[in-house]
Amino acid sequence: MRAVDGISFHVERGEVFGFLGPNGAGKSTTIKVLTTLLQKTAGSVTVDGINLEKDPSAIRKIIGYGSQEVSVDDDLTGRENLRLQCMFHHLHKADAEKRINEILKATGLEEAADRRAGTYSGGMRKRLDLATAIITRPKLLFLDEPTTGLDPQNRVAMWEYIKDLNKAGTTIFLTTQYMEEADRLAHRLCIIDNGKIVAGGTPAALKAEIGADVVQLALPDNGAAADRARARQVLGPVAGVQEIKDYDGGLMVFAKNGPSLVPEIVRKLDDVDVHITQISVSAPSLDDVFVKHTGRKMRVEEVTPPRRMVFGGRRRRPM
Repeated sequence: MRAVDGISFHVERGEVFGFLGPNGAGKSTTIKVLTTLLQKTAGSVTVDGINLEKDPSAIRKIIGYGSQEVSVDDDLTGRENLRLQCMFHHLHKADAEKRINEILKATGLEEAADRRAGTYSGGMRKRLDLATAIITRPKLLFLDEPTTGLDPQNRVAMWEYIKDLNKAGTTIFLTTQYMEEADRLAHRLCIIDNGKIVAGGTPAALKAEIGADVVQLALPDNGAAADRARARQVLGPVAGVQEIKDYDGGLMVFAKNGPSLVPEIVRKLDDVDVHITQISVSAPSLDDVFVKHTGRKMRVEEVTPPRRMVFGGRRRRPM
């Protein structure tokens, strides 16, 4: 089975580009290829005009990368973690200290700068991890599911920081499994599923392509095949109904003037003894775009705290 299968896309300079899909869709594989961490088996990759195969080291000099796993050193303070990154990138000491102070202020970590990172909350550790990724002012920043494991408040705070980075001129490649995150941050996006890109464009354009309201019908026990068939048979001819799609919990009816059709939909289903447990009407969302292209809803993994990278036991020395 291929992790990614013949995908093709481009990212415009200065934009936030969203790479949206469920776990296992191929997002992390793609980002690891683009950041030179994984060797591709076919195709070509160009980053800021640099050919990946010819000069991967040049690509590494202009990018930053924030992985799903938080990779800060818990034995060091926040400030020392940033100093360590500056040493890795051979930044001059005076320039490094100035940059560290700027980033600590920008990420809201000034007060905690001289505390061990191991005492930080999950949201603080995520912010520190992101700070290490941007210490060199990368032209292109890759963020692999940066808000996974964060509570809603910290997730929104991270969104605002990502927006600020982009406004300051950083191009951002963002992978996510959160529809709202992609909708709020991405100027353009691709939706990937089972290793293939199934849709692409601006969030507004993708939702507009549906061209209808979405009437969601939840059926008992997710809907028996016979119930779904009867529902399709009676709802298909209803004026205004454009398309009917299965999803895990029942049916989604794409229709013009969806709210006005609800009474007729209920009557038609009642006539053929198809029971519904819930009915809702909404304007199209990215979730609906995903259903339209894949026939199922995208299930987001349960939020778990970001895993800690273990560096091994050693005596801590001031930096």
